[in-house]
Amino acid sequence: GWFRRLLHKPKPSSVESSLNAGRSTSSSPSSSSSSAESSGSSPSTSLVRSVRPSPISLSDINASGSPRWAKNYDVCICHSEVDLEVVEELVSYLESQPESFRCFLQPRDATPGSAVVTELCDAVQNSHCWVMLITPGFLQDPWCKYQMHQALAEAPMANGRTIPVLKDVDRKDYPKELRNLYYIYMAAKENSFRQIRDTIMRYLQELCRSSASRTE
Repeated sequence: GWFRRLLHKPKPSSVESSLNAGRSTSSSPSSSSSSAESSGSSPSTSLVRSVRPSPISLSDINASGSPRWAKNYDVCICHSEVDLEVVEELVSYLESQPESFRCFLQPRDATPGSAVVTELCDAVQNSHCWVMLITPGFLQDPWCKYQMHQALAEAPMANGRTIPVLKDVDRKDYPKELRNLYYIYMAAKENSFRQIRDTIMRYLQELCRSSASRTE
């Protein structure tokens, strides 16, 4: 019996080789984890750097090569005749700002003798932004609706270009064509005028930022 056991006893070399193979197999995960720890990162995580957009100053917007000057006006005010008084106040406010916004005001800037349709289309195409002063008079004026549709057709997905402003209108009467756009509710004129100014400014800044990224 002892002779049979001696014959079937494994050789030391085979035992050592199997043990060494076991050690090398079991140590590979720990070695990879230790190398990950030494590098200060984990295989399952990655570092994402946040990229902040470069600031656009007023001097950048007013520069000679700024895309602002590609159009004749910064903003076109679309309104009914009965709301002319408040629109004139808004235009006076915007044009007196440090940015000196260029506003299209139809009674003042339309060419005498030209067709109404031509003037409305040109005003939309030659302006960066369009303020829609939505009042009961706006909702009843077919020319206001025509100009609104022209603006939406010009840039249907451009954020910040079409700026709806509600005044003395219930939310349920808000035009369906503008339901996908946030509006400014005009309660206090000073606050509403400032919101309009900030919206126009943000669009001009984004316009300059996009132009600068394309040239880089």
